[in-house]
Amino acid sequence: MLRLHEPESALKERAPPKRHAWSWRSRAARGLVYQLLALLAVAGVVAFLAHNTQQNMQVRGIQSGFDFLGQAAGFDIGETMIAYDPSQSYGRALWIGVLNTLRVAAIGIVLTTVLGVLLGVGRFSRNALVRGLCYGYVELFRNVPVLLQLLMWYLFFVEVLPPPQAAWNVADLFFLSKGGFAFPSPVWGAGHAWMGAGALVGVGVGLWWRQRAQAAFEATGQDRNRWAVPLLAVLGGALIGWAAGGAPTAWSVPEQLAFMVDGGISATPEFMAVLVGLVMYTASFIAEVVRGGIQSVSHGQTEAASALGLSRRQQMRLVVLPQALRVIIPPLTNQYLNLTKNSSLAVAIGYPDVVSIANTTLNQSGRAVECIAIIMLVYLCTSLGTSALMNWYNKRVAIMER
Repeated sequence: MLRLHEPESALKERAPPKRHAWSWRSRAARGLVYQLLALLAVAGVVAFLAHNTQQNMQVRGIQSGFDFLGQAAGFDIGETMIAYDPSQSYGRALWIGVLNTLRVAAIGIVLTTVLGVLLGVGRFSRNALVRGLCYGYVELFRNVPVLLQLLMWYLFFVEVLPPPQAAWNVADLFFLSKGGFAFPSPVWGAGHAWMGAGALVGVGVGLWWRQRAQAAFEATGQDRNRWAVPLLAVLGGALIGWAAGGAPTAWSVPEQLAFMVDGGISATPEFMAVLVGLVMYTASFIAEVVRGGIQSVSHGQTEAASALGLSRRQQMRLVVLPQALRVIIPPLTNQYLNLTKNSSLAVAIGYPDVVSIANTTLNQSGRAVECIAIIMLVYLCTSLGTSALMNWYNKRVAIMER
């Protein structure tokens, strides 16, 4: 029975307890104090080490500071993505090393993801030959140290392949030799910028279509093609942009000369060895990650999908992989970080990544602490950026319980 009037004592008993002012008896307050003390202790240790290092460097007459980044580098770099000559600064040389590292990491992540997913799914193939080849690949490449694999691929590109004058070629467009891998490339101009802008618009349209298709599938159970329309949107946008930019058609095609292959874009043997070695090595681990994620999905899910009439390919694409992603993505992120950090081993075969160029800079300028700090900062920022992107994607594809 509801009482309209209750005694004041009963109201006081029901009232929530008042929060007292700060008290040492509060566990939260004590935890905050302990955290502040720990933070001060860490800051004190770092300050002591930095001060001690600075004093020791002054006693030994070792210069410090980052002012050397504006000085002329005085050394050449064999592979650059932007214009460079030895008269330019150490800072520009290090930036070229960062770009070379990011190029290996970005292309490697894409290729190793494709190869790793194919190998992981192939482990469940009904064809014994395919299943055995995938198993053999994983066991071979993940059990051989990555440095040995880089050296093996480098020897393949510089010793096994033919010289440039006898390069292997496909349709006189693609050439592979000890000089590297050459392939055609467009002569870049303003029209290609318009083409890229149109492709970006097409990507936006494709993402919008995929969201609509997913919403329709969840509402009606009817599955629409989620790849054809986005692909056509990207191609159509790029074609419209290409036409709006003047429809450029000029291409730089590689040509085999007497002693070399000239024209087009050429990937050096060092770059190819680093890329192939890291992709082949990391893909074996990603294959196991994908296999474990697929096995984490209950067999009842595939039985239910089969009862609904879904084909084996539809079961994998619509039922198994979406549920396996929540298990796959966290260890997949670790493999992406490992690939990026393992690219530092490229110094062993002469690829001019940030470690190699920083090492040359260190030897010429004598700024060891600064060069090592730059290397650490580059890999730290790259790893944090990759982790943030993958965490965002993980939240986006997470299965929401209703």
